[in-house]
Amino acid sequence: MQSLRLRAIIALFVVLLGLAFMLPSLPGVKDSSLGKVLPGNGINLGLDLKGGIYLTLGVDMKTAMDNNLARLGDDLKASAREQDVYILRPTVLNENAIEVTLIKSEQKDAFEGVIKDYTPFTIEQSTPLDGDKVKYVLSVPPKYRTEVEKLTMDQAIKTIRNRIDQFGVAEPEIRKQQDNRIQVQLPGLADPERAIRIIGQTAHLEFKMVDDSADLKKAQQGILSPGRELADLLHRQANGTYAKSPIVLKKDAVLTGEYVSDAQVRLDQWNNAYVALTFNARGAKIFTDLTADNVNKRMAIVLDGQVYSAPVIRERIAGGKASITGNFTREEARDLAVVLRAGSLPAPVTILEQRSVGPSLGQESINSGIMSAMVGMALVLLCMVVYYGFGGVVADIVLVLNIMLIMGGLAAFGATLTLPGIAGIILTIGMAVDANVIIYERIREELRRGLSPKQSVAEGYGRATLTILDANVTTVIAAIILYQFGTGPIRGFAVTLTLGIITSMFTAIFVSRILFDLYLKNRADNAKLSV
Repeated sequence: MQSLRLRAIIALFVVLLGLAFMLPSLPGVKDSSLGKVLPGNGINLGLDLKGGIYLTLGVDMKTAMDNNLARLGDDLKASAREQDVYILRPTVLNENAIEVTLIKSEQKDAFEGVIKDYTPFTIEQSTPLDGDKVKYVLSVPPKYRTEVEKLTMDQAIKTIRNRIDQFGVAEPEIRKQQDNRIQVQLPGLADPERAIRIIGQTAHLEFKMVDDSADLKKAQQGILSPGRELADLLHRQANGTYAKSPIVLKKDAVLTGEYVSDAQVRLDQWNNAYVALTFNARGAKIFTDLTADNVNKRMAIVLDGQVYSAPVIRERIAGGKASITGNFTREEARDLAVVLRAGSLPAPVTILEQRSVGPSLGQESINSGIMSAMVGMALVLLCMVVYYGFGGVVADIVLVLNIMLIMGGLAAFGATLTLPGIAGIILTIGMAVDANVIIYERIREELRRGLSPKQSVAEGYGRATLTILDANVTTVIAAIILYQFGTGPIRGFAVTLTLGIITSMFTAIFVSRILFDLYLKNRADNAKLSV
């Protein structure tokens, strides 16, 4: 008796908890006074149900590798300088190798020691040059390239996720695919152009000094001093377009966006939007020293190769704060702040595939899914009552509870319901009563052997439980594999299937046994049991 009461309390608690999480998903409940006191915000709908954007992005791994080799070359030059070994600026030859020129051949042994101790490079070739110089071709091993590609993909996914989080999209799906591709699904997002602009922007921020002494006419003809480059300074026009004017910059960046810790939209005294930057501790020191050493000189703010502004440094700027001006609209400034806060992409990405799913199509899918689930459930409920009598009524009760617990579980865990997920729920309807069928057939065998209803129920549940557990555990394993390797909608199917199996074992084995025990508690041992 005490055991039955305890089991009933546990079952009632689980059912009420599932009901509390499920109710906000019902129309009109979430925004009502009841919805304000209920936990959770209801079930998240996937791209195929809610509508939204589907993107396939390609990561430019060649550029990522070139950038990585360039950074390695700069590190090599700095490490060599610390050992009083001097080389010319390294040049990237291809995705695997760089070229370096050693100024003094007598430092050959010392330089090769630096290569061995401080870099992953191996020496492919060394060629003596005129003037006591030595030219080296250095390459990286395939293992290093593989590691860089993996880190690049991981960083790209993290950066894209950080940017998408600014939109407030519920349950975005961002997954790495083969051939350096990333799949992005954004349910409920209605502005694809803005999403693509923010996701695809590399956001490589650099601060470079302007060479005002350069001859612009010669620079436009390709005549530039060593260490200089020609760039475009953007000027926003009244019609919203940008005009460009030539500007000569020193190639080496004096500060980069990696030191930016925060970016916010601000308004100046004329109510124009700009982006206020805050540097981390190291970046603040570099910026302070930089402005102190370059008073009355121009410093260009370069984003993805475009110069947005080139203000004159009037005085030393302390405090680690700077700003990017460019006659931005408020939305442009806000989008720029988003990508700077999220960090720059390690390599450019391109949109390989873009699809938009309208919410009307999603609603049609929801209606069709609900209709098929209701029809299937009605047929199952009817068949169980006709075939098993009282046992069928118990099976129907626990089946309804099972569906409710699945919905509550989806909401409680923040999972996403997709169209294949609805198919998983429909499949669960059949699988849930299947457990009851196994139990009832076992009870029938015990009744035919002459056991009392109470003994038959005890034997039926005891003998059938292991069989049910074995079958369901193997199905859960398959669902886990689907979730691990499947894409968004397929993972939705795996989620609902797994939840359905867990809840069906709870309702079919635990709750239905409680209902049978309550029914038989005060009945005579020789009373008949309709099952």
